[in-house]
Amino acid sequence: MEIQRDILDTLKEWKDNADHKPILLKGARQIGKSWVMDKFGEKNFEYVAKFSFDRQIELKTVFKEIKEPIRLLKELALYTNVPIIAGKTLIIFDEIQECEDALNSLKFFREDAPEYHIIAAGSLLGVAVKRKHMTVPVGKVRIVRMYPISFREFLRATDKQTFEYIENITVPEKLPLIVLNKLKQEYKRFIVSGGMPEAAAAMIEGKGIGEIENILQDILDLYELDFSKYAESRDIPRIHAIWHSLPSQLAKENRKFIYKVIKEGARSKDYEDALMWLEDAGMIYRVFNISKPGVPIKAYEEPDAFKVYACDCGLLRRLAHLESSAIVDPISNYTEFKGSLAENAVLQSLIPHLDGMVPNYWSSNNRAELEFVIQHENEIIPIEVKADNCVNGRSLTVYNDKYKPNNRIRFSSLNLQYNCGLLSCPSALAEWFKKLLPK
Repeated sequence: MEIQRDILDTLKEWKDNADHKPILLKGARQIGKSWVMDKFGEKNFEYVAKFSFDRQIELKTVFKEIKEPIRLLKELALYTNVPIIAGKTLIIFDEIQECEDALNSLKFFREDAPEYHIIAAGSLLGVAVKRKHMTVPVGKVRIVRMYPISFREFLRATDKQTFEYIENITVPEKLPLIVLNKLKQEYKRFIVSGGMPEAAAAMIEGKGIGEIENILQDILDLYELDFSKYAESRDIPRIHAIWHSLPSQLAKENRKFIYKVIKEGARSKDYEDALMWLEDAGMIYRVFNISKPGVPIKAYEEPDAFKVYACDCGLLRRLAHLESSAIVDPISNYTEFKGSLAENAVLQSLIPHLDGMVPNYWSSNNRAELEFVIQHENEIIPIEVKADNCVNGRSLTVYNDKYKPNNRIRFSSLNLQYNCGLLSCPSALAEWFKKLLPK
């Protein structure tokens, strides 16, 4: 099953721009970076010249000895069966973290051979750059962040009719029940599989929950191996402990990250490097608290108060050993984690539409707490997330009375509507929030 990825449109715009920098594609493991590069090249270029630094070890010597791009290209031509022609050939540097000289060469391609199209990517690139003290040619490359498959992409692949209906919405008014019910059904299926391409494709193809669980577990096992391969020895047990504490951290009524949940007596200074490793690997998001909303919102963050979410709701569900049946037919003692999973899914829907900026959350003297607060242009928008139809919480009201925002959002299972500044929106439509807010 081939799922259309929106990032291909971003790459097409890059190709058509005469003033294009080499691209550095970043994102978590197993989200399909290699597939996207290959598919983009296949659809938009006559030739694709791919160089993999983990397989073609001898390439490292080439980049070490030669710095001038035209000479480099002549040498690289010996390692590919296709011609390397400016404007007609996409050059792919895969697993570029294995060769710092290749990473540095992107600067010279930008300066001396800008007519060539180059995309570079690597496994745990952010981690490798820090660990090896590598230098990224800032200003000479374009960083493009890639994420797991979104619900929007999932819906387009599984129910084109409902997708097109949502895409054509122009005003936030109630959806027909048949549309709302289909939306809810597909969103539950997405929560189960998450956005890892292999798992999402298995769900869409109807391969069965057993196959999906195996795929997700394989990815989790691969992540565990990455801890040992790419992390410093002293950090490996701490990374492991943080990662496996996510379900228990998020199952608490107050989801603020607590170090003693990891281990009795654990201190922040001992685990900061491990948290940053997981962030650099794209495996987690840290959502920091703000006690006061202001512009720019990042200026009001409290660095010692944060929540930690997973990069993908399907992986989080599997990490927690939560059966898929609990999503379809929730059980009574699943209440707290149900809210966590809903928040995680909404968060991963929002981030790609906030230019990669991670939202914050808001709290006020233990009286009220909102799941997310975002900065949209110069407006601060509070967001409440409810896992079902119960929307009786008072936190959004407390925030509204105190700060009187122009707009506020509540994601839940209720139908779509906008009333007196409140956008009440099905959680499945989180990715469409910008077009649903009044202009």
